[in-house]
Amino acid sequence: MKILVCLKQVPHQDARLDIDAAGTWIKEDNIKFEINSYDTYALEEALRIKDAGEAEVVVTSIGPDRVTQALRTALGMGADRAVHVKDAEIDGSDALGVAKVLAAVAKEESPDLVLMGLMSDDSNASAVGPMIAELMGVPNASSVMKVELADGKVTCERELEGGALEVVELQTPCVLAVQSGLNQVRYASLKGIMAAKKKPIDVKGAGDIGLSGQVGAGAAKTTIDKIYPPPKGEGAELIEGSTGEVVEKLVGKIKELGLL
Repeated sequence: MKILVCLKQVPHQDARLDIDAAGTWIKEDNIKFEINSYDTYALEEALRIKDAGEAEVVVTSIGPDRVTQALRTALGMGADRAVHVKDAEIDGSDALGVAKVLAAVAKEESPDLVLMGLMSDDSNASAVGPMIAELMGVPNASSVMKVELADGKVTCERELEGGALEVVELQTPCVLAVQSGLNQVRYASLKGIMAAKKKPIDVKGAGDIGLSGQVGAGAAKTTIDKIYPPPKGEGAELIEGSTGEVVEKLVGKIKELGLL
């Protein structure tokens, strides 16, 4: 079995984020990056499948030179090899452009299973997974909370609104976008980190995967007009007094706002 795991490198959760001069994204200079948190669960699930039997785990990511760090981390955790799509022509791609790139890599690799996180920590679109599946012409499931493989089929538990679960069965090959909390993510061991230095990372451009002129800002169907911090509120009102007085004033405020 071959498993392709799609990873995205995003700003570190503790990074200070400042808006760039154009007002359409953040300043990426001098901040730390890490693997998207949702994608770490997808990688862990792939590695667990590998640990349970014979499977090759290939990781892929799109981005500049710094993305190599994320791929090396994944290789240190146990992935077998990596595909780094690095090309300035791809910069500015929207979700569909990203899906085209990842689907092209998947078509070259012909995996039995494509795993990725439900969404990215920076855009929260949850759109790339289903788009990859559509471009590949294979079934998909999102918000996956449990994965079981048997006889060329994948049985998944999906998280629905209101805490309900749905069980679906998919024929391989298929694409799964997993939810956080699917498993307990491992750390890369020292032995794994050392071994990762010898594992191959195949670097490809847009032309190598047949997408020259089809992705990037010029081909994007959606664009970001503006990003900005949320406006500040008028401030909080502190209610003082005894417990009874505080409760009475609070109930009065709630009624005043029409919330009760």
